[in-house]
Amino acid sequence: MALTIREASVNDARVICDIYNYYIENTVITFETVAISASEMTQRIGEILDAGFLFYVGECNGKIVGYCYAHTWNPRCAYSTTNEVTIYLDKNETGKGYGFTLYEHLIENIDREKVHVLIAGICIPNESSVRLHEKFGFKQVSCMREIGRKFGQWIDVGHWQLFLT
Repeated sequence: MALTIREASVNDARVICDIYNYYIENTVITFETVAISASEMTQRIGEILDAGFLFYVGECNGKIVGYCYAHTWNPRCAYSTTNEVTIYLDKNETGKGYGFTLYEHLIENIDREKVHVLIAGICIPNESSVRLHEKFGFKQVSCMREIGRKFGQWIDVGHWQLFLT
């Protein structure tokens, strides 16, 4: 099925929250450990959009199946041309190419006059996320061993980097 991509709004918070909370409660993909509320997600979406960053949702037959966005990687001024990118798909909608289509749209719309580098942090192992990023030319630049702990296990995090200019 075809994916329709549009800019996210705070009105999408409940569905985005449901997608994200699955990953909080069931995976090590995010280091958050407590599900967040729709009001918290509303605030997060608002902050990203108010700061001028891109935030997209992908819909199939009117249902949000995933979302992606760019945001501050590090708040210090010298990092202002570096953005972190994030993507999540509904757990029942993976493997259908939606992630590729969403990310392609995000990367194509990044303002290359303002952004030089994209960073993606990936909990390791996460082969599907690694493959997705590497399809776009991201290269692994770090691996921090046992930097997080969730569900009683140590988790590694790698960073993948893409130069836009």
